[in-house]
Amino acid sequence: MNRREFGGLGLAAAFWAGRGWAGDWARVEAEAKRQEVFFHAWGGDPKINAFIAWVGDEAFARFGVTLTHVKLAATSDAVARVQAEQAAGKVSGGAVDLIWINGENFAAMKRAGMLYGPFAQSLPNWALVDTVGKPATVTDFTQPTQGFESPWAMAQLVFEHDSAKLSAPPKSILALADWAKANPGRFTYPQPPDYLGLTFLKQVLYALLPYPAILQHPAASGDPALAVLWAFLDALHPHLWRQAKAYPANEAALGQLLADDEVDISFAFNPGRASAEIAAGTLPDTVRSFVLDGGTIANASFVAIPFNASAAAGAQMVANLLLDPAVQARAQDASVLGFQTVLNMAALTPVDLALFTDTPRGPATLTPAELGPTLLEPHATWMTQISAEWSARYGIAQ
Repeated sequence: MNRREFGGLGLAAAFWAGRGWAGDWARVEAEAKRQEVFFHAWGGDPKINAFIAWVGDEAFARFGVTLTHVKLAATSDAVARVQAEQAAGKVSGGAVDLIWINGENFAAMKRAGMLYGPFAQSLPNWALVDTVGKPATVTDFTQPTQGFESPWAMAQLVFEHDSAKLSAPPKSILALADWAKANPGRFTYPQPPDYLGLTFLKQVLYALLPYPAILQHPAASGDPALAVLWAFLDALHPHLWRQAKAYPANEAALGQLLADDEVDISFAFNPGRASAEIAAGTLPDTVRSFVLDGGTIANASFVAIPFNASAAAGAQMVANLLLDPAVQARAQDASVLGFQTVLNMAALTPVDLALFTDTPRGPATLTPAELGPTLLEPHATWMTQISAEWSARYGIAQ
């Protein structure tokens, strides 16, 4: 067994072998060989697409599993496909094998019985996940995951600015609004239902509500708490890029506005995005990241397997591979993705730990201490409600 194979099993293999489970994984591995896994994942970022392609190469080389990336504009497209198959009584041979899923879609699929599992705790590499220090790995938008999805990256909302042009960026939502009004056209956010755009709006709610703890409970249709958000946006929109008559479509488009000097402040849900773009030569090396006083929203990225997946065994192999220390370290590399790991460093072998300590953080990536406190994702119903009401109030054709 070479080092890379050991990195994929390591302590986890010993953990499960000692509990008589390794034979079950051997059966999964045997069944997965020569399977094609259709991985439905957002396709809007070339770096993420390249990383998924690399994971596919690894899956084929190690396990004989073919990984086909079905590039999505929105996760809901894959969910709708599974939902249509469920309604048609298609309980096997489904078109979707693995989904990069987000909170509200996970909650909807779990509620409707559209998920395979529980499987996550049965992955050999699960023993390496930091479920204690990173509780978002087992809770998704206030919903316990219960093994029906497996984490593969940590994310936190960070803001980006060119320090050569803006040396002291605003550090609160209210200060950001004041800055935007004083600098018309130099700030915007992605158009909902884009995930990042909705995350920004949830961050605004955190800042405006006198009792933000209500966000951990379900939102009602027309919830009066949203009135403060609409009042805030009504005042802000005239000062946004293109006076809010157009919006960037997603994170990549928003980042491009910063690169093209059309805005002065951007934001992303990946603390390493700016460093990765600097390494790629698409952002100047003076760009830096910052967070807001009091914390920003953070969560984990997950993959889930639909209940009728054609290649459930192969999907589990890919989910386990995504937790491999070598794969996690590559994702954290600023020149690749700059994602934060879900693994517990104390659980790694010295060889695997070195993969992370030897990886440069990147000039624009904040340290864990600098990232500061994190805010829990609101209940998934808030995202659904905000999206629907935003579209009714402000929706425009792209």
